[in-house]
Amino acid sequence: MSLKDRSVGRHPGVAAVLDPLPIPAAIVTRAEGTPQIVLANPAFVERQLMPGSTSQIDMLLVADLVSIASRNESGRAHRPWTAVDPIKTRRYDVTAARIEMDGLEWPHFLISLIDRTSEIETHDSFRRETMRDSLTGLPNRAGFEDAVETRLAEHGTDGRAAMPGFAIITLDIARFSQINECAGSVVGDELIITVARRLMGRVRKTDIVARIGGNEFALFVPLRGSNPRELSRITSRIRDIFLKPYRLSDLEIQIDGAIGIALSKTGQADCANYIRQSQIALKRAKHTRQAEIYTPEELDKARRRFTLETELRKAIELDRLELYFQPLIDMTNGFVTGFEALARWKDPDYGMISPVEFIPVAEECGLIMPLGRWALDRACQVLGEWDRKAGEELPLKVSVNVSAAQFARDDIPSMVSSILRANKTRPQRLCLELTESVVVSDPARAAKVMTALRGLDVSLAMDDFGTGYSNLAYLQQLPIDVLKIDRSFISQMLQERDKVAIVRAILSLASALGMETTAEGIETLEIAQTLAALGCSFGQGYYYSRPVPADEAYEYMITRMG
Repeated sequence: MSLKDRSVGRHPGVAAVLDPLPIPAAIVTRAEGTPQIVLANPAFVERQLMPGSTSQIDMLLVADLVSIASRNESGRAHRPWTAVDPIKTRRYDVTAARIEMDGLEWPHFLISLIDRTSEIETHDSFRRETMRDSLTGLPNRAGFEDAVETRLAEHGTDGRAAMPGFAIITLDIARFSQINECAGSVVGDELIITVARRLMGRVRKTDIVARIGGNEFALFVPLRGSNPRELSRITSRIRDIFLKPYRLSDLEIQIDGAIGIALSKTGQADCANYIRQSQIALKRAKHTRQAEIYTPEELDKARRRFTLETELRKAIELDRLELYFQPLIDMTNGFVTGFEALARWKDPDYGMISPVEFIPVAEECGLIMPLGRWALDRACQVLGEWDRKAGEELPLKVSVNVSAAQFARDDIPSMVSSILRANKTRPQRLCLELTESVVVSDPARAAKVMTALRGLDVSLAMDDFGTGYSNLAYLQQLPIDVLKIDRSFISQMLQERDKVAIVRAILSLASALGMETTAEGIETLEIAQTLAALGCSFGQGYYYSRPVPADEAYEYMITRMG
């Protein structure tokens, strides 16, 4: 089926070439400045692209393409176009190409359309799949960023009112890895799905919810203003999803979550950056157990942590760390009975870096295992060096701290056994100091590991006792040799009667359970005398000595050993 005028009709070769084409094509003229279709092939007509049809080609688009093609040296122009078809919207690439035809009074152009509908639909479908979390059906991180940026762009165009503000909130499920390991991945997946459903039930239609990590969700929350109460109500609704226990298969589990928040700033719409900010706040929320809002100072802290991680990794590899030793004093006679080994780090660029700063970094990035192994190995080496100096095996112990993170991840009994063997150190000369968090996080595993350590004849001390949340029943069940009374009870015990009562209670408890006691933070003679009178076994603190390098510790020991 063709549409011809007299001019093109004098060129029957054009129709012979045009009609067999498998794609829609037509010849247009620009007579009197307005494009007109003078010849169309069957594919063009069948697609209802003729003027007057339901999905007719956009003649304004054709006019624009013809105008561009007439000016281009190539004589061509192309542009995408969407045909609004009542059955199915179709996507085309439309091309206009100038045709040189002798004997014609006006220019002619070939308009051809390549149907990209299936290709674009396949691409869009694939893109949707790659932007969606397969387990929950929620957007994944890429999908979340795309949805947020689309929402923000909508408010910045078409004359719509700009969004007053918004928050990006990240939510982390506590103890998820432990649940996954103990109950299995099927239960873990069920937990993720249930959290997602509860979360969707607590948000507004204007909010966007996504799963951006294994146990991490993100929310985009539009805000009406800077009212703190509104943000408080939102975080309260999110926290409500953890009020009731989660029934998973045959289990009923009570879980909690941490919440980090990043608030929008005028002129800044980078979703990925807001997610990073909320995740920085999330790290703090895991420790404070409260919803935390990102502040610019936290970015400096995060950069500092990242720098410390890089430099600490280098320091461990290049053996730039050093062990200092603080003496443990027998309260009955004042003699040195041992030392607590403490890691110290003096960086060539940053100077002395406190363990309070670098130990949490090591725990967070996984360096705590090589750091802990180094500390234990070095402590045993120093014991051997002291023995060789003295010409005999000295009657003292060395205490080494084991981080809760290392205790949870490392094979502690195997590691201790191999280091003792390598250094030919008798296990009776080693005391491992553990915190109460080791027991609280996984009592069954803690008991198993600690029993294995006692089987090696290694002593065990409960460090910072009284500051954690351990059940006193654990003390009776676990093979603990020493309770270390935290310095917070010792330093002001003469000024505060309550603290004296607490110390007396701990000493009585230890005595009843057949344990020895060590008081930390002794800074005056009066406190030392009071603790000795109360029956405390050992003491350490600045009154006796600060932590000092190995050589100074040896000299101190020689002068005070019985």
